[in-house]
Amino acid sequence: MAKEKQRRVQINNKKASYEYEFLEGYDAGIVLVGTEIKSIRAGKASLQDAYCYFSGGELYVRGMNVATYFWASAWSSHEPLRDRKLLLTRRELRHLAQAVKTKGLTIVATKLYISDNGYAKLHIALAKGKKEYDKRASIKEKDIRREMDRE
Repeated sequence: MAKEKQRRVQINNKKASYEYEFLEGYDAGIVLVGTEIKSIRAGKASLQDAYCYFSGGELYVRGMNVATYFWASAWSSHEPLRDRKLLLTRRELRHLAQAVKTKGLTIVATKLYISDNGYAKLHIALAKGKKEYDKRASIKEKDIRREMDRE
């Protein structure tokens, strides 16, 4: 009997692709507690206002909302909006720290997913903010693509 594949959890940040132009992407591990991974596997997380920042030479994500796990007791539950540490190599951390010092660049969370080996991963991107006319061009491009798919 063939094994059925589990439904892959993938939570995207659509707002980030509208607001920013992505320059480089990285996959980072996340330090989580037990009830957080259960909530992520249930698809109860949001990256709406998530961004990354450096503190003490380490990278953290702020604004990532992982809902409290329904079956967890009150004392063993986690705080939904706490800052979570990201796991990257030293070389990647150095590169990102140097890049963020450049004017206009930031690190945003674009996608949260469960990898093949069962770990939660956060795809982050080094990004540059879009101007208003760039946003209008993105909308126009998306509308043209939608029209071509309909035909």
